[in-house]
Amino acid sequence: MTARDRGKGRDPAKGKGRGTGLGSVAGQVFALEALIALLVIVAAVLVTFFQARSDTERDARIRSLAVAEAFAHAPGIDAALTSPDPTAALQSRAEATRKSTGVDFIAVLSPSGVRYTDSRPELIGQKATGDLSRATVEGQAYTELFRGAPNDAVRAVVPVVDDKGRIVGLVSSGIEVESISHAVQGRLPLLIGVAGGALAAAVGGAALVSRRLRRQTHGLGPAEMTRMKEHHEAVLHAVREGVLIVDADHRLLLANDEARRLLGLTAEAEARHVSELGLDPRTVELLESGRSATDEVHRAGDRLLAVSVRPTLTHGSESGCVMTMRDTTELAAVTGRAAVARGRLQLLYEAGVRIGTTLEVVRTAEELAEVAVPRFADFATVELLEPVLRGEEPPEGAAASAEMRRTALSGLRPDQPLQPVGDTVHFDVRNTPMAKALGAGHAVVEPVLAAAEGWRAQDPEGAAQALAYGMHSLLTVPLLARGVILGMANFWRADTPEPFGEEDLSFAEELAARAAVAIDNARRFTREHAMAVTLQRSLLPRVLPEQSAVEVAYRYLPAKAGVGGDWFDVIPLPGARVALVVGDVVGHGLHAAATMGRLRTAVHNFSTLDVPPEELLGHLDELTGRIENGDTEGAAGEARRRDEGITGATCLYAIYDPASGLCQVASAGHPGPALVGPDGRVEFPELSPGLPLGLGLGDVPFESTELWLPEGSKLVLFTDGLLEDHGRDIDTGLGLLRSTLSRADRSPEQTCADVLATLLSPTPRDDIALLVAQTRLLDRNRIAEWEVPRDPSAVSPVRNAAAAKLSEWGLDGLAFTAELILSELITNAVRYGADPVRVRLLHDRTLICEVSDGSSTSPHLRHAAATDEGGRGLYLVAQYAERWGTRYARRGKTIWAELRVGADGSEPVAMVVPDLDALEDLAW
Repeated sequence: MTARDRGKGRDPAKGKGRGTGLGSVAGQVFALEALIALLVIVAAVLVTFFQARSDTERDARIRSLAVAEAFAHAPGIDAALTSPDPTAALQSRAEATRKSTGVDFIAVLSPSGVRYTDSRPELIGQKATGDLSRATVEGQAYTELFRGAPNDAVRAVVPVVDDKGRIVGLVSSGIEVESISHAVQGRLPLLIGVAGGALAAAVGGAALVSRRLRRQTHGLGPAEMTRMKEHHEAVLHAVREGVLIVDADHRLLLANDEARRLLGLTAEAEARHVSELGLDPRTVELLESGRSATDEVHRAGDRLLAVSVRPTLTHGSESGCVMTMRDTTELAAVTGRAAVARGRLQLLYEAGVRIGTTLEVVRTAEELAEVAVPRFADFATVELLEPVLRGEEPPEGAAASAEMRRTALSGLRPDQPLQPVGDTVHFDVRNTPMAKALGAGHAVVEPVLAAAEGWRAQDPEGAAQALAYGMHSLLTVPLLARGVILGMANFWRADTPEPFGEEDLSFAEELAARAAVAIDNARRFTREHAMAVTLQRSLLPRVLPEQSAVEVAYRYLPAKAGVGGDWFDVIPLPGARVALVVGDVVGHGLHAAATMGRLRTAVHNFSTLDVPPEELLGHLDELTGRIENGDTEGAAGEARRRDEGITGATCLYAIYDPASGLCQVASAGHPGPALVGPDGRVEFPELSPGLPLGLGLGDVPFESTELWLPEGSKLVLFTDGLLEDHGRDIDTGLGLLRSTLSRADRSPEQTCADVLATLLSPTPRDDIALLVAQTRLLDRNRIAEWEVPRDPSAVSPVRNAAAAKLSEWGLDGLAFTAELILSELITNAVRYGADPVRVRLLHDRTLICEVSDGSSTSPHLRHAAATDEGGRGLYLVAQYAERWGTRYARRGKTIWAELRVGADGSEPVAMVVPDLDALEDLAW
């Protein structure tokens, strides 16, 4: 990088956390220069100060001595000293001299030191302090620094000598120390000002030096500069990757040792333009273009270099670049093989993802063929044993594998000469590649098909067509799972010129092994799925019973992923009523289907008790709990329950009465029904949801909801598999169901078809049970009811009225049997029951006789002895009626009996029946 580039570039210290303080080299140089300047200036000030003080003191000595000598040698001084009053003669003269010379004092002393004159008159006559012997004894003139009274001073003492050489007095002159100090202090402001100016100039110079140094060092500290030096040395000499640094003018700034070796650069290469370095033209163009590059292959002599280029500055248009390079000549030889190996690994990964996406044997074989073409082979075929296709266990032994069914075929072109899918493929010739692979249990390669005598002998005409088409190489591999042969895969090459080689065997075997596991899983699932479907269909109703209450249509669809436990049922009940049931066992598999069958049988059995829906669900909940607990005893049962996900069951039970149009519905954790009115209006009645069956929460009672259904209404019962599916929640499903059911004037069969067409996905993940029941009402003319007083005499009139109603209905042939049954039932109700007593006749497919009373006591059938007078009433009812039973309500009971319409009413053989009036006197 040039100085111009560095000047225009952004300061590296900014934004990189490099400060300008004492941590940087520039900061430390600045601090050191400032400190040195300060110390020098302080020392200079101190030296100057003390020098000035010394000079002032020396000047004071000279002046004091000069003044004292001049005064001592002045004319008339010696005479004045010997005069009677020296003070009067000399005081004024001494004071005038002091003022004119600028000294602080002039004192004339006697030889003994007594003051004759002084600048302070109060001291006259006092003896001067200090040692004056040098002047009085030795006659010397001298100066000294006097410290004592009255003030410290620099004084000079000069003896006064008369004409005879005698010392007649002394003259002392001087300047006080305080005056000297004041003189020196007067120079301090100037001295400090000069020192401050010098300090400012020194600091400013240091700052300029520091700034320039900071710009040149980019604010780096000593440790960073040391590291940069180490890095620089490492890049230059130790890094095994070539590095070139080029400035914005495309001149070489730096080349490390590896770059010099790879490019053949000399020591004089630096500072030269890249076009003058003898580089490959493509490399020069890359360096001059200013673009970035990653692992581009460039030639340098006989070397192939992987070159990467990046700009040195991320911002700014004028930027140099850094080029790194590494020698890939040695890797070029293995690049092809590495690419092939990498492609094979990628293909194996894709095979693990793409093969076995469904649990269908045929589709899994097709996925194997599709994965292999075109990245491994030009054509691929998969042949499977017939039992495998059916989901059965494959036969053991290679002899049983001599005949297979072609299941999948994939190729680059559709006009291939191979046998089509569905054909039987034989391996009769033992030295064919296929037979060898099956016998050995591993892959076999035939690089040159034209030389494969066994393959040509197996099917000469087909082999000739394949060779003419261009098939030239074959690799065949058996599909093995658990050591058993399921089939085989054949890979062919026609358009690819390279034949299969030994290095392809391991890949083909790995690919086949993965596919074989997926095929075996699909086979097992196919077998279990078929068994579960067979079991479930055998447990579901094949033909709906005949009844007149509702017109019914239904659909049942097993899930693709595994049969579940959904079921439905239509159960005729006494009194022309019908029970509609739909349920769902949670889980999938054979166990769920078996549990469903047991629950459906239980519902049939409990329905014979003719109890309300909530009571039936209570019995069913208790039974489900016992089933689950009994099936999961021990570790094996718990593991099966955990694996199959069985955690209970749900059930919806509804009883519809066509005589009244009322429907009682109770739910055990199951979605409620949809109610479609005759006008097409769709409702989802609010039900007490209840808890699923078998959760061990039997202490929570179930509740029934009573609905009134107009004639022509549709009651739609379904399992949750209809609503919930891939990417669709239950609310969305309910919305689709509502819109589909809102189309009026459709039969239950059409309704089922429309619902499945709208809500069914191609691959449902759960079973679907759908039951559509369109309601009917009994003609009121076919219903007869009477209130019976609790008086034995009231039996006969009711019996006669019933006979008349039967005659009106054209059922005269049943009159005697009906009168007999009614006599027995009414007499029992009058004698042993409680008010109110009612009788009802219903003319439906059968004649239904019902006698209700307010008592909950139930009669029971018994055989009377030959000597008993009574006890034969119910026995007669059981003999003459098609069936009979007792139904309990919230208060009281109803005893009913059904007579087949069209029967002649003949009495049972060997049965002697007294007259009907006599029967009224018999006890049960």
